[in-house]
Amino acid sequence: MDGGIAWGLTVAVALAAAGGGYVFGRRRPAPVAGPQPLRDPAPLEVLRHAFAALPDACLLIDLYGRVVMRNTAAGDLTGAVEGKPFAAAFRIPAVLQAVDRVLDEGPAEEISFTLPVPIERTIEAHVAPLGAAGYGAHAVVLLRDTTAMTRVERMRADFVANASHELRTPLTSLSGFIETIRGPARDDPEAQARFLEIMQTQADRMRRLIDDLLSLSRIELNEHVRPSGKVDLAGIAGDVVDAVQPQLGRAGIKAIITAEPGVPSVLGERDELIQVVQNLLDNAVKYGSEGGDVAIRIGAVQELTGMMVTCAVSDKGPGIAREHLPRLTERFYRVDAKASRERGGTGLGLAIVKHIVNRHRGRLEIESEPGQGSRFTVFLPALTAS
Repeated sequence: MDGGIAWGLTVAVALAAAGGGYVFGRRRPAPVAGPQPLRDPAPLEVLRHAFAALPDACLLIDLYGRVVMRNTAAGDLTGAVEGKPFAAAFRIPAVLQAVDRVLDEGPAEEISFTLPVPIERTIEAHVAPLGAAGYGAHAVVLLRDTTAMTRVERMRADFVANASHELRTPLTSLSGFIETIRGPARDDPEAQARFLEIMQTQADRMRRLIDDLLSLSRIELNEHVRPSGKVDLAGIAGDVVDAVQPQLGRAGIKAIITAEPGVPSVLGERDELIQVVQNLLDNAVKYGSEGGDVAIRIGAVQELTGMMVTCAVSDKGPGIAREHLPRLTERFYRVDAKASRERGGTGLGLAIVKHIVNRHRGRLEIESEPGQGSRFTVFLPALTAS
């Protein structure tokens, strides 16, 4: 339910239950025992049902700061108990101060705050006055968890900033060389040939980046749809190695595939799983030691959720420090940005792998230590899994 609709429903039903009057401007009377009840129990039940139907946390606070009514979501989020002071359960100063100001005839307020435990969450609070003739002012508090929305906005902003930065560098380089060829190097064929080669490299870099961005967008669009095809992971590994033999030869690297006998097929989309193996192999070739071997091992393991087929790609490169491992699948994250760009990396390869594996209801595990090489293992549900 939209926040505005939910808020409007709450206030409208509350007004009907209270008798319809919006009365403010009275000095607070001396406290009385227990929260002040609404006069008519029938509208009170309607209000209680309305609160219960709201997906967001909602509370009705009386003139003395006590909880007259709250729904289940409010109890889970704040721990508030009806008949007890709101401040005894929910100790967020900004919200409590807003409630106090509203009860003192202030206007409606909106506050955004963060709950750090048990996990960090962003909450928006809407506090509005509500009064009825005969029993004094109340405050309605609506609390909405906007954590997911906040994270999406942050990721979108980071993504745009990073993509713009990655494209700006080669574009600037291309513009500079074009000006040079049209100006000082107009009559210098040797310089023109050298600059054109660099321009081709930068254009290829932009093409790879755009291709990866488009690929990532397509994968994310269908990430919620689970594939249902039958795919032989060992066959895919063989096809990928055959396709990249020229690249392996230039790097002086051999890719050795071993497959356990009787490994079942997996539930998957063949083209996407080819991309997974190819990206992992590309990483091993780019960042592994020259002249070393890359091992691709296909196996199977029984887990609590069922049989999983594994594809592990291992290299003998310099390895990766432990603090970098959790961030390797972030878009544009690089351990060494300069070296990655020099090797033609876009910073999106492992992000693409992560999203494809997520779509296949699998997981990616990364193991690495400096000086000991790296191993990237993909776990995918076997076709026989329940």
